[in-house]
Amino acid sequence: MKFVDEVRIYVKAGDGGNGAVAFRREKYVDRGGPNGGDGGDGGSVVFEADPQLTTLLDYRYQQHHRARNGENGMGSDCNGRSSEDLVLKVPVGTLIRDADTEEVLADLNTAGERMVVCKGGRGGLGNMNFATSTRQTPRFAQDGTKGEERTLRLELKLLADVGLLGFPNAGKSTLISIVSRARPKIADYPFTTLVPNLGLVQYKDGLSFVMADIPGIIEGASEGVGLGHQFLRHVERCKVLIHLLDMGAEGEGREPLRDFDVLNEELRKYSEELSRKPQVVAANKLDLPHAQERLGPLTEEMRERGIAVFPVSCATGLGMQQLLDAVAEVLFTGRTDKLRVEPPPKAREKKAPAKKAAAAKKTPTKKATATKKTPAKKAAVVKKAPARKAAAKKAPARKAAAKRVATKKAPARRAAVKKAAPKRARRS
Repeated sequence: MKFVDEVRIYVKAGDGGNGAVAFRREKYVDRGGPNGGDGGDGGSVVFEADPQLTTLLDYRYQQHHRARNGENGMGSDCNGRSSEDLVLKVPVGTLIRDADTEEVLADLNTAGERMVVCKGGRGGLGNMNFATSTRQTPRFAQDGTKGEERTLRLELKLLADVGLLGFPNAGKSTLISIVSRARPKIADYPFTTLVPNLGLVQYKDGLSFVMADIPGIIEGASEGVGLGHQFLRHVERCKVLIHLLDMGAEGEGREPLRDFDVLNEELRKYSEELSRKPQVVAANKLDLPHAQERLGPLTEEMRERGIAVFPVSCATGLGMQQLLDAVAEVLFTGRTDKLRVEPPPKAREKKAPAKKAAAAKKTPTKKATATKKTPAKKAAVVKKAPARKAAAKKAPARKAAAKRVATKKAPARRAAVKKAAPKRARRS
């Protein structure tokens, strides 16, 4: 079956039936009143999530869907029949958008969930509803309303708990075929997987989870290289991601650590939320001799980043149980202790000298500024000291001038006293 995960369709709800204009005409009944019936309601367009479907293939070839119109009203007080709703079944996890406004109308992520996308028209009233005491023979009726119509874009996002990420031919399809009953196509050339695959993994104690395998992502996928980002939407709903590294890759620029950085950069370009999801890093193809030689340097580099590496071999089943245990712990308990490791002491020591050097650089600058300011203060004190001495030198000069003035005035006062004394004696 061909896998289709995005389609564009046109849907229209049914129109309401028109009301009837009719009068009672029977033998021996003179001048019968109005008896025109009402029109029926049109059918609505309803989407329903069906767990038995896994693709939108049916809507690729049939893109126009119309619900039936309601019947018109009839005489003898007969109302028109309302039409049934048009139910369109889609896979669970389908996102329904308005193609013109990009508005999300519904997200059907639960089996059996329904959503009315286009509502049917309402039926019109017949002339019997407009008869009054002053208007006993109305010769008009109400028309039914039109049903809604839209152009929709359906996007399928598979519901899975765990998603597999990695470069092409990294062993993702082999991994999902070992831990589940999924049987994807497996070959020894890149881009063997062209469509996403789902597999149910039976874990311990009756626990199980769904794993999704998507086609490989390569550098430049955001610009359309390879299969691009068109399948990354299927792991957006996953709670845990397994990042599978190809330890046996050979070619120009193919190193496990570089592949890890490149793929995470492509995830970040696609969605920041997806790049922040918990990742379980697994080093695959350790059954190859040259792959084991790369494991040691990779583990050390990842340990400096605080990331744990799980060595596995999908061909022989090596390390599968430890990998599933780490995935189950994150999935069912939310703890990520097994995904993190403490950096080595060397990495801590490298960070400590860097901080000390930065502190040492800041300290001399402060001291230098202080030493530069000190001579300036001394110079100011030295400059001010002569001024004070000069003022001290001026003080004796002022005192001498005061004494001279006092000595000059004193004889004058004495002479005046001597002259005044004889005059007083003569008077006596």
